[in-house]
Amino acid sequence: METVIEEDIVIVGAGIAGLTTSLGLYRLGVRSLILESSDGLRVSGFALIIWKNAWKALDVVGVGDILRHKHLQLYGHVTTSLITGQQISTTSFMDNKGKHGGAYEVRRKLLLEALANELPSGTIRYMSKVVAIQESGLSKILHLADGTTIKTKVLIGCDGVNSVVAKWLGFKEASYVESYVTRGYVELKDTHELEPMFKEYLGKGFRVGAVPCDDKCAYWFFTCTPSKQDKELAEDPAKLKQYVLSKLEEIPSYVRFIIENTNLDALHSAPLRYRHPWELIMGNISKNNVCVAGDALHPMAPYLAQGGCCALEDGVVLARCLGEVFSKKPKEEEEEEEYKRIEEGLKKYAKERRWRWVDLITTSYIVGSIHESGSKFVNFFKGRLLAAFFAALPLKKSNFDCGQLK
Repeated sequence: METVIEEDIVIVGAGIAGLTTSLGLYRLGVRSLILESSDGLRVSGFALIIWKNAWKALDVVGVGDILRHKHLQLYGHVTTSLITGQQISTTSFMDNKGKHGGAYEVRRKLLLEALANELPSGTIRYMSKVVAIQESGLSKILHLADGTTIKTKVLIGCDGVNSVVAKWLGFKEASYVESYVTRGYVELKDTHELEPMFKEYLGKGFRVGAVPCDDKCAYWFFTCTPSKQDKELAEDPAKLKQYVLSKLEEIPSYVRFIIENTNLDALHSAPLRYRHPWELIMGNISKNNVCVAGDALHPMAPYLAQGGCCALEDGVVLARCLGEVFSKKPKEEEEEEEYKRIEEGLKKYAKERRWRWVDLITTSYIVGSIHESGSKFVNFFKGRLLAAFFAALPLKKSNFDCGQLK
């Protein structure tokens, strides 16, 4: 006879959103199970900027200080044109009172480990790929690739851009932007020469940036709209690296040094993807006792550097909404009554978050379209009029507070 594992809350995906949600619930005394299809924490992307809105979320779940001590504060954003060689914008991350805006380039591996290490042993079940979702009365039945069956009262999809849970809710596959992004991460033996700044360089139809994580580690990116032939380079890291370097003849030597010293296994290229904002307006973010969060719901182009930050916000809000359901559970409650309270909790989460997602996705898409345009007319205005505005946008979008857990 088949054995069925029963859980109150199952989270699919041990990424930023999934781990934050689980940790938030744990802080509220509510247990959850995370199903991760890989054999360990996945760190694709290497690093991400954590803005002050995300630090608020990290502080709420209790890991903010752990990460601050391991990374450098960034004091501003400098944009330089590789076409003219001139600096076209400088944005300080300090407010008018001299207070730091809270921006750091954080290693994704350290972020995930900080969240996972705070969870009780056994919370994350690795090598657990969900292959089918079924309804059984008021519960959901998950069938895993290894033959395991799990019955749960709540199902949360944090399983990335190719989410099985989002598909079950009726969301279409995330759309592709024409642009590709190449990301790299380097650990040097000696101290690098990068200032604690977000340095960005704009070329003809591409942009490149380099940001320090600490004194010896740095993250860099290169975005462009490649030709059909150039897209094939993504399959060959060595050729991809040479392609990027061939575009950057005018870049400062210390930035070029960072890229040249990036190991091929610390190099990754992929097309950018996003979800249309009207899908979030019209779609089922939650349905009955199922919902989605993070990239499973709102994949977005990286031009505001808010994708990971938004996932952290999701985790706090979702944990708060579900915590109200399970931590205040009456001693004697009919299954149907509990189901209704779960449904209302997930609706509350969706209502609170919906327009935040729509704002970030829409703004990021517009900014990206302008950044990657090869039009001389667009490039003229981008370099002369829009650079400072674009550089300040991420800081503006970070003025957001997801609130406490209770």
